[in-house]
Amino acid sequence: MGAPDGPIKPLGERRPGGLSHRAMRTTIIALADEAATARFARALAAEAVAGDVIALSGGLGAGKTALARAFVRARAGDPALVVPSPTFTLVQVYELAGGPVWHVDAYRLADADEAVELGLDEAFATAVVLIEWPEHVAGLIPQSALRLALADGPDPDARRLTATAPPLWEQRLDRVLAACDG
Repeated sequence: MGAPDGPIKPLGERRPGGLSHRAMRTTIIALADEAATARFARALAAEAVAGDVIALSGGLGAGKTALARAFVRARAGDPALVVPSPTFTLVQVYELAGGPVWHVDAYRLADADEAVELGLDEAFATAVVLIEWPEHVAGLIPQSALRLALADGPDPDARRLTATAPPLWEQRLDRVLAACDG
């Protein structure tokens, strides 16, 4: 088991060469344990604004819900807030002082039309939206979304996070990483 305050280490960055100014930057980050994931989520929550979409991908047990839970608690300013997984409800909406946060689990959605019926397209404009399993509604995810892919790390509690940041997110992601180091 990792240390309670395990490190968050950027492992590298790359940009696709020869593409337009819209090329996205990819940063690979080592999260030593769930505490590091929560620190990353808290720093991310401080940077997010209404209209942001954060797409969380990864296999079962990769840490998507843990990251989303820590994010919502940070936005609410309540570390004890009950933040259930939206696996069966599909959407949990949190009306918070800083604006609404939608936590969406798209795993059981058959297509993007079902997401539209839930009002997801409207939420993209008015709320911060955390969406697990975004590949199930890929056609709806805006190009401006921050894409976070979680995978198992070298230790049982460790995770490897691959952040794909469009230009809108590049400086904010830098601030997130700086806040995690501080």
